[in-house]
Amino acid sequence: MFLEQSKQHIHKRGWIEVVCGSMFSGKTEELIRRLKRAQIAKQRVEIFKPFIDKRYDDTKIVSHDANAIMSTPVASATEILFHTADMDVVGIDEAQFFDMELPAVCNQLANSGVRVIIAGLDMDFTGKPFGPMPALLSQAEFITKVHAICMMCGELAQFSLRTVYNESQILLGEKDSYVPLCRNCFVKEQK
Repeated sequence: MFLEQSKQHIHKRGWIEVVCGSMFSGKTEELIRRLKRAQIAKQRVEIFKPFIDKRYDDTKIVSHDANAIMSTPVASATEILFHTADMDVVGIDEAQFFDMELPAVCNQLANSGVRVIIAGLDMDFTGKPFGPMPALLSQAEFITKVHAICMMCGELAQFSLRTVYNESQILLGEKDSYVPLCRNCFVKEQK
């Protein structure tokens, strides 16, 4: 009886986890790893990505290493709430591309007992905070910052340098459009 009540109490506790870093740092890989572990534990899991992100697949979240998991593409953060009834875990990839309602949606889910796992770029190509990520980072109980390897010097990289000319903050791209750089190399490239 006590064990059953204890499990119910633990089940009701929600929180927010954020995995952030630069391009090619393993954010999506870590998100997929955590979500697959939740599925193995027989937890009810729902996964979302922004509708605009169709780089590798229309419906799957796919890492640069081709690791994949099914997801539901959504056009807005509030749309997530329509798909999460009775979920234990909610995963969200490419959070920086969502609207500014995402932090409120994640808080609502966590407050209702859902474990929310978010992955996204914490900075845009200019090195400035990206979209809803600063608010998500400030609200999260757990933050994991992952790093790529600087393509110029081999040190840890936390910046994403855009290698093609485009002033738009959002430019979906891969290795043809971005390289990860450490602070020193990023600053040199900005001059």
